[in-house]
Amino acid sequence: GDDERYLDARNRMADLDFVRGAIHDALREKTTAEWIELCELLRIPVTPVGDGASVVEMDHLQTRGAFVRSPGGFLQPRTPWRLETCEPAPLRPAPEIDADRDGVLALLDSEREPERHRIGHADLPFAGLRVVDLTAFWAGPYTTSILSDLGADVIKVESVQRPDGMRFATPVRNEILWEWSHVFHGVNPGKRDVTLKLDDEDGLTLLKRLIGEADVVIENFSARVMPAFGLDAESIRAVNSRAIYVRMPAFGLDGPWKDRAGFAMTVEQVSGLAWITGYPDLPLVPRGFCDPVGGMHAVFALYAALEHRRRTGEGQLVEVPLVEVAMNLAAEQVIEHSQNGVLLSRDENRGPFAAPQGVYASADEEALVAVAIPDDDAWRSLCTLIGADDLAARDDLVTADGRRRHHDELDARIEAWTTQHDADTIVTRMQEAGLPAEHLVNAHALHPHAQLEHRRFFQAMRHPRTGETRYPGWPMRFSGWPRALHRRTPPTLGEHNDEVLADDLGLDATARGKLRERQVIGERPSFM
Repeated sequence: GDDERYLDARNRMADLDFVRGAIHDALREKTTAEWIELCELLRIPVTPVGDGASVVEMDHLQTRGAFVRSPGGFLQPRTPWRLETCEPAPLRPAPEIDADRDGVLALLDSEREPERHRIGHADLPFAGLRVVDLTAFWAGPYTTSILSDLGADVIKVESVQRPDGMRFATPVRNEILWEWSHVFHGVNPGKRDVTLKLDDEDGLTLLKRLIGEADVVIENFSARVMPAFGLDAESIRAVNSRAIYVRMPAFGLDGPWKDRAGFAMTVEQVSGLAWITGYPDLPLVPRGFCDPVGGMHAVFALYAALEHRRRTGEGQLVEVPLVEVAMNLAAEQVIEHSQNGVLLSRDENRGPFAAPQGVYASADEEALVAVAIPDDDAWRSLCTLIGADDLAARDDLVTADGRRRHHDELDARIEAWTTQHDADTIVTRMQEAGLPAEHLVNAHALHPHAQLEHRRFFQAMRHPRTGETRYPGWPMRFSGWPRALHRRTPPTLGEHNDEVLADDLGLDATARGKLRERQVIGERPSFM
């Protein structure tokens, strides 16, 4: 901690074995509970690693009622979002095959005139929606990036004292490094950006004026942060009763862990996702995919709240705890343990269904191919392709369970064939045989990609700092309107201060100048 070299993450990575060894040595001196208590006091994100058995016993999740008993008798996570005005529909048993045939046929035979809704329109679906975006890092900004691409006017609020921390997640080292973060660029196109110091009376007043004209206010900090600025749900409602207040804390708005800091990586650990990812002796962090998945849950919940407002005129509080999104992704572990007493665990590249399954070397240096054999027909096709008639004839390999018991032997036979061919040939021949196979691609080598280029997935825009830059596009299309496109580049810090404060709030140049002098607003981090 006293060595200034290690203030730079690159140096910590260069000496990772030493740093990791020091951490492991220290961790062994206290219990998990003791370390969590200490780290919580220091605002360090840390959690226990959960599994299908332990996660349902965690006090925070029990207090919040995060698991419910299904009609089938097993435990499962509840719906991972809460609306202030209503509860999710009660759980029903999974239907038996054809159970609802008579009712559906009767509905089709009725003479009732079906309701007809006009599908698709010239405007994007969120056109006219005003969003005050107080989010940072990945989950919240991903939510608002969806809203922006579909037409909403998203005003991103930062401060020069504390810009969005994701701005600094960049390998670039230059005089404006905060404008070069690839993740920030990926989830902030289309937004306008203002800086407001919220612990300053003038800054908070300006924010409340923006909220007064907004349809949506959204943030993704721990539960204590926004109320500390006087921005709890009741305060928002007092300013704007029609506003929908979306809150996305890692662990929810109540319960023993509500004030803990958390990110996707910490909720992935708690939920059990890390428990089944990695090597037998070492869980691995899945690396953050709960953030964009949580963001999509927030979009869905917000849409429900907007529909409620359309009917009633009422705004409301919407809560989307990331940990409960993660638990829904990891639900299989809890279901399997509560129903069958089976504790699922990690087994490197192998899984519980496809067998054999793995990553195999090719004749190309360092080129790897992933293969998964999902059923018995695919197994026979694989044997034909690699010339393994002897394997196809063995009774002990007829089923997936049998193949799993002999997985090491099968891996050796598969790799003996794959190492005779280049990766392109392997993938082509396997796919022609109907077998799931694909190259392992480093993200740096993703572009150019013929399929993504054909679908116009990437969009190039000229950013004022990074120049011509390629941005990922939308992962879906709709027939009712043109493919959603980013309408402008990600904003630089405070890029739209003058535009928003002058045009939207009516502040003249003199007033804005005084705010800049006091760093209530600004266009450069105060500490750089």
